[in-house]
Amino acid sequence: MNEMFRTTQQPFVQRALSTPKTFSEAAASYIEHGGEAKYLDAISQHIGSAALSSIYPFDVRELAKQLLPTQRNSTRNRCVITPIRAVLNHAYDRGWGDIVRIKNMKEDRPKRKKAASQAWLHAFVRQCSLDRLEHLANLVLFMSQTGARVSEAVALQWRNVDLAGRTALLVKTKTDHNSTRHLTDQLVARLYAASPNASPDGRVFRYTNRHSVNERIAAVCARAGISYKPSHTCGRHAFANNTLAMGIDIKSAMDAGGWRSINVFLGTYANPRNSGRVVADRHNLYQFDTDL
Repeated sequence: MNEMFRTTQQPFVQRALSTPKTFSEAAASYIEHGGEAKYLDAISQHIGSAALSSIYPFDVRELAKQLLPTQRNSTRNRCVITPIRAVLNHAYDRGWGDIVRIKNMKEDRPKRKKAASQAWLHAFVRQCSLDRLEHLANLVLFMSQTGARVSEAVALQWRNVDLAGRTALLVKTKTDHNSTRHLTDQLVARLYAASPNASPDGRVFRYTNRHSVNERIAAVCARAGISYKPSHTCGRHAFANNTLAMGIDIKSAMDAGGWRSINVFLGTYANPRNSGRVVADRHNLYQFDTDL
């Protein structure tokens, strides 16, 4: 019995007496076993040589401030604290160190943005037609009808657009995954009109960066006499709110727009207009003073 106990416990004894592991070693093991490598290179440049036992929660939060001095706490949590926590948890699973509990930095509630309504989009597209900026109208419609980010939209190439299948493939999105978006009939017709002699490697909407897109949007809004809404507000935010207003369920809206977190979708994007009045009008369908 004692011999069996010694044989079973020997790997643990050897592990406890082995050389302490560094953060870089734990990160490499984490990635090797399926962990996400994103953000870890930049982190390892600062604490890669540190022993796991020397990394404390306070130091991690201070590192987040150092690496991202101008970003919000939500970005610091996502890009620094969450990856470090994942590596340390993996190290604990391997018996390389004690479990370390790292709290996220306090996040401010995101400011609610007033998304572009269908009426705003109609006025914008009409002004684009007057200005002969059909490619800009197509871009805004694409974002507002598929939930694509502006960076994904400007990177879209003709080779990834299937007009017959009415789909567009967003390659390597913000979440590091390819994402298929389904196109409306109106958008397919507009893209078909813009596609003659288009190169497979050509950009569908011509623009190369979001800054030039927002400059154009601002100019069109001024000429149309409508409020300026940047690409994210008239695109991804508009998609979320207009889709929910159509009565589409939350899960379908998230899947269609490429959201993975319901907390982000409901906490940041969903901002229904006049929800109290809408709900009351639906209850008006049931009149309890009348006979069934």
